[in-house]
Amino acid sequence: MNGKLIFFGLALILLGCKEQQKDKVSPDPEEKEPQWISLMDASQWRGYNMDSLPEKWVVKDSLITCFGDAEAEGGDIISKETYDNFELSLEWKISEAGNSGIFYHVVEDTLYGSAASTGPEYQILDDVGFPEPIEDWQKTGANYAMHTANAKKKLKAVGEWNSSRIIFDRGKVEHWLNGEKIVEFDKNSADWDERREAGKWKDYPAYGKTNDGHFALQDHGAGVWFRKIKVRRL
Repeated sequence: MNGKLIFFGLALILLGCKEQQKDKVSPDPEEKEPQWISLMDASQWRGYNMDSLPEKWVVKDSLITCFGDAEAEGGDIISKETYDNFELSLEWKISEAGNSGIFYHVVEDTLYGSAASTGPEYQILDDVGFPEPIEDWQKTGANYAMHTANAKKKLKAVGEWNSSRIIFDRGKVEHWLNGEKIVEFDKNSADWDERREAGKWKDYPAYGKTNDGHFALQDHGAGVWFRKIKVRRL
């Protein structure tokens, strides 16, 4: 009889241990998953070095629109919040021969005329119809003037919506376009530093020097539309 009690007690102890282990390795996913935040409200954006949105930008009807004018650019817009490690997701389309971009870790200061002087850029371009000769590092999805997109890139025709993601996680960066990862690099690497000092950005002392800052959408004199912009902190 005593042997049976001992056996039963050991079985209960083992069952309790298994339940504790199960709790440890199977946390509630809702407690771990970062929350997405929509950036589709006008109150979340303003002009670079401005208190409000530039005249050529409108946030309305679930769209952020830049009414491009090649003769007079109206200025970039930036998120009011700053972000360090993040995942940014959005959809966009560009006008014929258009040029724009998505920046992150932008530093705002009157010393700089635009977001491009400080923050890395996910390039947006009409690759096919742009009227001037362009290099691969200038085409859509590239980390502008730093890293080119790979062969997985599939860009939709002008006027169609493209989906993009940018992930920055403790220096590890990914650019995605229409479901494919097209750029990957380590911003904290020697390779990054070498590219920065060897190319266009060697003459921009503030470029890429911080891993925290604003998002920015570029006015480059073209019509460009953004929707479904959301971000989550990592």
